[in-house]
Amino acid sequence: MTPSYYEIRIVGVLPPEALLDFERLTASVEPVETVLHGPLPDAAAVHGLLARLEEFGVEVLEMRRLHDRGPDAGEGMPSTDGG
Repeated sequence: MTPSYYEIRIVGVLPPEALLDFERLTASVEPVETVLHGPLPDAAAVHGLLARLEEFGVEVLEMRRLHDRGPDAGEGMPSTDGG
């Protein structure tokens, strides 16, 4: 079974130690929120991440499952064909 990719938006800046068990997730800080992206293999992992975020007292604004895709999807290589 392939993992599903998720985007999770939370209020404020997430402490780095909150993601210790989720090494494949990436976090980017925007002005008033942190956005996490990455694969979660199953529903248990989703619930585990949400429980971890709750332990740190962060407010989840939005969580959505993105279309299943590999880590390189959407990052096409420019064509080197001179035509």
